[in-house]
Order: sequence, then structure tokens, then C-alpha cells
Amino acid sequence: MKKVVYLLAFSLLLISCGEYQKVLNKGTTEDQYKMAVKMYEAQKYGKAIRLFEKITPSYRGKPQMERIQFMVANSNFNEKSYSLAGYYFDRFTQNYPKSSKKEEAAFLSALSYYKAAPRFSLDPTDTNKALNAFQKFIDENPNSSKIAEANKYYKEIRYKLEKKSFEIAKTYYRTADYDTRNYKAAIQAFDNLLSDYLGTEFKEEALYYRFKAANDFALKSTKRRKEERIKEAVTAYQKLKRNFPESKFMEDSNEMLAELQEEQKQFAKI
Repeated sequence: MKKVVYLLAFSLLLISCGEYQKVLNKGTTEDQYKMAVKMYEAQKYGKAIRLFEKITPSYRGKPQMERIQFMVANSNFNEKSYSLAGYYFDRFTQNYPKSSKKEEAAFLSALSYYKAAPRFSLDPTDTNKALNAFQKFIDENPNSSKIAEANKYYKEIRYKLEKKSFEIAKTYYRTADYDTRNYKAAIQAFDNLLSDYLGTEFKEEALYYRFKAANDFALKSTKRRKEERIKEAVTAYQKLKRNFPESKFMEDSNEMLAELQEEQKQFAKI
């Protein structure tokens, strides 16, 4: 009995595959559309995509195109082609702004870019697209049932980008012993972090390392530039103290400040 069932299932599979190939290669546009929908509903997304790619030119400007575009985007999402899915969902929202599926497509576009994004230390292109897409979704759909989920993803992505920016700045600082030009690069990178991400979780540590970089840069400078750079380092210290008077870095910072002030006294004597 089991053998009969297996043989029947196998025969149906062969017939189904044969029917699909026949429609794919020789079917009319209408037959291919029907088969594409059938494959989509059967969750055979790869096969559906192949058929949708063939029929898309014929359906441009027709009522079916709205449904086709959404199914193409969703098929790519389910096939884990997330960058493509993000692009197609975004295009759907632009092409069909009055569609009942616009909100769903906008959320799935952002989610697609989120899933396509690598860990923070790699190329942030999809990460930035996800951040912008979730921000746009939140702004345009404040009452959506997906708003809490969108906010969660937005905060997670923002943190990822902040961390990347912070780690880049710290890398410049850590390598400045080998190349003093990296002190300036570190200071600029910390400034960029603080201006690009107001209220960042890394603010206290960023201000400390910015001061530390300015301090080291000043003390290692030539006499011609040292006095000016000491003033800049003291300003960096004041900013840290003003924002975080009880900072865990204050003891170390006070010691660095004292050394800077001693250097200033030497310039005052001169």
C-alpha cells in the first residue's frame, strides 16, 4: 500500500513538473500568469519568479500588474533574496501609493533591507537603507499595528550604526602611535559620531576618547603647534565634564588635564 502511495505521489510530481515546464516554455502569457499564481500559492517561489519575469513586460500598465509586483517582491523575500525584495517592495509603494497593500509593502521593504544587512563591521549600505525605510514607515504609518516592531528594528539598526562609527573612531585612536595623523582622524570621527547620532549611547565614552586623542595629539606636537592644541584638548575636557560631571572617566581625565595645565604654565613663562 505504501509503495502505491509513493508511486502515485511521484507520478503527480512528474506530471506537475512536466506541466510547469510546458507552460514555462510554450504556454501563452495568460497560461504563464495562471501558473505563476499557482506556484506562488503553493509556496514554490523560485518557480513563480521565473514565470513572473517572463510575463512582466506583457502586463505593464494592466490591472494585474499591481498583484504581480507584490507577488514578485514577496517571492524574493521568501527565497531570502532580501536586497531584491527590499527594492521591489519599495518600488511597489511608489508605483501603487493607493494600494491596500502599501503599508504591508513598506514594512516588508524595511524588513528586507534589515535581513540583508550584515554585521556592523561590514558594508553598511543595506543597514542604512533599512534605517531610512523604517524611519519612513514610522513617520507615514503612526497607527500601524506594526509600529512597535518597526520601532524595535529602528533602534537596533541605529545602535548598529552608532557602534560601527564608534569603533572606527577608536581604531583611529589606537593606531595613532604608529601614525600621528590618526589623532586628527580620531578626533574628527568622534565629532562625526556625536553630531550624526545625537543622544547616542556612546556619548560619554566618545567624549572621553575624543579628549584623550586631543590630549595625546597636543603632547606629541611640535612646539610650534603644541600651545594651540593644548587649548583644544582643554576645551574637549570641559565638554566631557559639562556633559558628564560624574563620569567614570573623570579621574583619568583630571590627571590628563593637570599635565596639560603644567604645559600651559611653561608657555606662560616663555
